[in-house]
Amino acid sequence: MPEAAKQSRVGDAYERLKDEIRTNRMAPGYQAPEPEIALRLGMSRTPVREALIRLEAEGLVELVPRRGARVLPIRADDMKEIYEILTALEPAAAASLAARKPTAEELAPLDLATTEMEAALEAEDLDKWAEADDRFHRELLALHGNQRLQSFVTALFDQAHRARIVTLRMRGAPTKSTAEHRQIVEHLRAGDAEATREAFRAHRQRASEELLSILERYKLEQL
Repeated sequence: MPEAAKQSRVGDAYERLKDEIRTNRMAPGYQAPEPEIALRLGMSRTPVREALIRLEAEGLVELVPRRGARVLPIRADDMKEIYEILTALEPAAAASLAARKPTAEELAPLDLATTEMEAALEAEDLDKWAEADDRFHRELLALHGNQRLQSFVTALFDQAHRARIVTLRMRGAPTKSTAEHRQIVEHLRAGDAEATREAFRAHRQRASEELLSILERYKLEQL
């Protein structure tokens, strides 16, 4: 098989498996041998194996000798570390973006994601809300333009997203979070770097405290 075709199949397996894990269709603690996972995807074992190796490096699965792969549990300690990093890096990136005074065209993806969050909240569609929330954070990093930062933080987003999906229905409607996203967009539009930084930091700090409280209360780290 040509190398390009092989890498394409590995990439496809990687994206499909990551989506299964992020959305908790392959839930924390799910374990299966590689042939079963390959059958689930309708793919051969080789690209699935290579995709699982990538996902293990990103902290989403564990490869268990002679037993296949296990989706790693969501642990409170892991989430605390992840949110500490996000709280340090994202506000700085957002402030840097605000200082450049982004145009309306540049902010359009963030506006759209926030509008979709508001619509999903109104429709009580939490899955669509979570998708728009995740997209907001990814679009902001893409706008910032630091490729290394984007690559590093994206792996953390994947872990945070599945924790959010697991706990989304264990908390009240995300009204405050939605309003915070809108506030961040308006600070970016105004080109106010410090207000953007503080709003983003407060948003991540509040979200972290809320998530950790749920994980500890329900002992979800045992999943």
